[in-house]
Amino acid sequence: MKELIARNVRIRSASHIVDLSGATPDEAAIYALADPRDIEGVRYVGQTCNPRRRFLQHLHTARLWLPDELPWWIKSPKLRPLYDWIRALYRDEQRMPVMVVMAWTTAGNARAEERRRICECLGRRLPLLNWESEMLSKQLLLI
Repeated sequence: MKELIARNVRIRSASHIVDLSGATPDEAAIYALADPRDIEGVRYVGQTCNPRRRFLQHLHTARLWLPDELPWWIKSPKLRPLYDWIRALYRDEQRMPVMVVMAWTTAGNARAEERRRICECLGRRLPLLNWESEMLSKQLLLI
């Protein structure tokens, strides 16, 4: 079962990564994970130097082959909502999130750009699953 799901994920992953940045790739990609039925409904914002590898890491960490139960394998409880969401998508007709590359930047600027994009999504009232989104949302209310 695990091997079959892993193979399916690897084969389909290329069609679930899109670069809408309109820019030449640089050192770091700023990306969003979204439901394939609504790619504007961003659920997570991240950064990576290798989008395909990071996308596969997200799917691997969700342990799609395990039965539905408390995701004990996730070391940090603050990451559970993201991986619960990915697992729920997969349970629904084997859907996988879409990774949308929103921008490319230098490695030194990646964290600041990631946070800016998170704040932008929070300003649009998107239900982000980033663990720091609650803290950033409170900061936005104080501004």
